[in-house]
Amino acid sequence: MENFDLENPLMSSQEHQSDTMPRLFAAESDHMPCEQYFRSIETRDLEVSVRKEAVALILQEQFTNRFDPFISYLAVNYLDRYIASQGMPQGKPWILKLVATSCLSLASKMKKTNFFLTDFRKEEGFIFDTPTIQRMELLILGALKWRMRSITPFSFIQFFLSFFMLKDPPLRDALKARAKEIIFKVQNEIKILEFKPSIIAASALLSAAHELFPIQFPCFKNAISSCVEVNKEKLFSCWNVMQGIVVDGKESGFDMASSSDTPVNVLDLHCSSAESDKTISIDTTTVKYNYNWRGGRHQKEAGSNTAIQQTKK
Repeated sequence: MENFDLENPLMSSQEHQSDTMPRLFAAESDHMPCEQYFRSIETRDLEVSVRKEAVALILQEQFTNRFDPFISYLAVNYLDRYIASQGMPQGKPWILKLVATSCLSLASKMKKTNFFLTDFRKEEGFIFDTPTIQRMELLILGALKWRMRSITPFSFIQFFLSFFMLKDPPLRDALKARAKEIIFKVQNEIKILEFKPSIIAASALLSAAHELFPIQFPCFKNAISSCVEVNKEKLFSCWNVMQGIVVDGKESGFDMASSSDTPVNVLDLHCSSAESDKTISIDTTTVKYNYNWRGGRHQKEAGSNTAIQQTKK
């Protein structure tokens, strides 16, 4: 069975189906917390702190063991969807830790990564035996209706990237990498839970373009806005939230001036405006970038088999 790829959640890498994107847009709401979850957390400080604690547990484990960051992203997705369905764990701190641990365990199985609890138990002071975690996993699977092949913002990156009409592959890679970095960064923000994965993906690409190519940003903005699947009001609302997060806590992995890692020659950049039939050609200088993902240096996404692949509608 093929590895689960967050950028291609509906099929194996060997398949190609013309209806993939319509299916993703149609199903994405099934893979995000309900709106009531966002509204509830937004107005209750206690629930905000509880969620932050659970997310922090997942991220600490990812950082300590240098897991693929997609594992922690998937685990937080499971966590939010589970809590939205079953309610916020209250009263007993160990329940929250058990839920977070089990979500991380499920995500690691999806990415076929060995997940050892020894260090996690030692650091947190709680001991969960394997049967306990397995029972919690089953509860999570039931609450999520076995929809473990999550549709996330990463599932839409390539689609929206095609609207930018970038001819230079290194430039596309730089823009895509920065957008992914932004998606990882903003997952912790409560306000982002309001938006669909597709809107988050489009907003992340806009944020990356605004940061890397501010002069050409209006062109990119028009291109993304021309997509019929995009709600413009939601897009720019999400983008504004995202900009506040990225600018305020600037973890920019990109060093535009001094980095000697991976020079990208930006040549023959073409972008099409939705308001014009003309193609704008831009010749810019060399952009150099250096980026890090949480938990270690960026590496190409490794494939992995998964023990849990079924999705029930």
